[in-house]
Amino acid sequence: MLSRLVSLLVFTSVVWGLGFIFFMMQIPNRIDDDKSRVDAIVVLTGGSERITTGVDLLVKDVAPIMFISGVGKGVRINDLAPSISSYDQSRITLGFEAGDTVGNARETANWIKRNNIKAIRLVTGSYHMPRSLSEFRQAMPDVTVIPNPVFPENIKTSEWWRYKGTTELLIREYHKYCLSYFHALTRYI
Repeated sequence: MLSRLVSLLVFTSVVWGLGFIFFMMQIPNRIDDDKSRVDAIVVLTGGSERITTGVDLLVKDVAPIMFISGVGKGVRINDLAPSISSYDQSRITLGFEAGDTVGNARETANWIKRNNIKAIRLVTGSYHMPRSLSEFRQAMPDVTVIPNPVFPENIKTSEWWRYKGTTELLIREYHKYCLSYFHALTRYI
């Protein structure tokens, strides 16, 4: 009985470790496509540099409109992007319904349907991109999603094991990614 338990523990640890390595390989370390024009920019709230990156893309006219998903109640565009022109502010829509990544995907899918959008540029943290892409592709399989990761200075994905906060964040994100992956698999069972 004890040897079976040890074998199970070793097997589980190996599977977890291999999965974590696969997850880490999915985290982008650069923007692969920074040229393609899309129908809309979608920004997920919750991390530094996301909104400023989305606004920069909008001002550069990468897309005619932008959607910010997961905005807190009572927040206005002026609160998020006070320095951009009123014209550019008029091209931004705020989504107040999402409270997590699954909610971001659903909220964005509804907005995309209403606006007949076929291709988006998704702006979120690099460490958050694998799970975001999984959720977005489940919620809107017919929409082209171009990842546009941001690289927060305080998240060190290249030497993550040296930084306790980054290590904890990546392990939490990996577990959420696994749940998202298994949720996607259950659609086919």
